[in-house]
Amino acid sequence: MAKQDNRPSGSQPSLNSSTQGRSLTPLQRMSRIVTVLLKGIPFSIGMKLRRFLYRSVFAQMGTAVQIEPDVEFVRPYLIKIGDRVQLCAYAYLEVSTETGQICVGNRVRLDRGVDIRSHEYGTVEIGDRTRIGPYSCLSGQIIKIGKDCLIASHAGIYANNHIFADRHHNINQQGRTYQGIVIEDDCWLGSGVRVMDGVTIGKGSVIGAGAVVTKDIPPYSVAVGVPARVIAQRGSKEHELEPTDLMQVLIELEAKPQSQTG
Repeated sequence: MAKQDNRPSGSQPSLNSSTQGRSLTPLQRMSRIVTVLLKGIPFSIGMKLRRFLYRSVFAQMGTAVQIEPDVEFVRPYLIKIGDRVQLCAYAYLEVSTETGQICVGNRVRLDRGVDIRSHEYGTVEIGDRTRIGPYSCLSGQIIKIGKDCLIASHAGIYANNHIFADRHHNINQQGRTYQGIVIEDDCWLGSGVRVMDGVTIGKGSVIGAGAVVTKDIPPYSVAVGVPARVIAQRGSKEHELEPTDLMQVLIELEAKPQSQTG
């Protein structure tokens, strides 16, 4: 059942808004100073300084972590980073309130410009050896991504929805609902995939580029289209698809509405 938060969307605190009108705690003050001072230092000296000094302000910082310049953190003391993690330039990790957290497993790579935001009472969890491509966005209360997943560039994983039933009030004043998203181990999401709130993508599934996933996907499925639908099962000889076959299916799906109307 969806959780409902009836507070206006604009009332969701961020680091800037939540500390206005009150003094920062020593941990908040230290985390802000350390991350702001160190985030822009280039080259290997910057990586070494961040790896050493960020330990004092993060909830957990594993060994051999590589954090490139201009990676931003909000509330790093609520962020856990595993061993041998790579955070590429311009990645952004925000825990929106004091009640959330972000957990990044071992050997995870967050590519350039990846944007991750954990909402109030939320947990965003990324399993070991998962890779998230450039400029992908994850935002919501509960997002769980399993181990060994491949998420291509510009993916959107949004575990929240705006309430809009009352047309007499602005949408941004009607709050949000939360259900949660689960992407199980060994999944591959193509470029530009969108995953909507409440969805579980089963283990070993492949989601074609540009698909919009609005319903659960069974394990080891191949799904494409808007909305995404299952067209094959991995490991089944009569339904097995090669990458070239998948591309042909996508072309046919694009052409189908035109042939029906013509």
